[in-house]
Amino acid sequence: MNGAEVGQLFREGMMMLAVVGGPLMGGLLIVGMVIGVLQSATQIQEPSVGAVPRIATVVLLATFLGPWMVERLAKFLQMSMERMAH
Repeated sequence: MNGAEVGQLFREGMMMLAVVGGPLMGGLLIVGMVIGVLQSATQIQEPSVGAVPRIATVVLLATFLGPWMVERLAKFLQMSMERMAH
């Protein structure tokens, strides 16, 4: 592989990271904002109040989106290995 191919593979890897990690980060962003607003409104500043919904969000999203994420990553790995072999 030459430098241009390595750069292209790196860019594709970063795009894959954004595509696969985006739903988790988006879900955490939404839940974090809702929890932040509720904590501000109720003046309850306990850290565990915000942590539990975030952990539950990650678990639920990983459960439902996990197979799709693994499939995308496996295809990317296979494609990357094939390109590196040539």
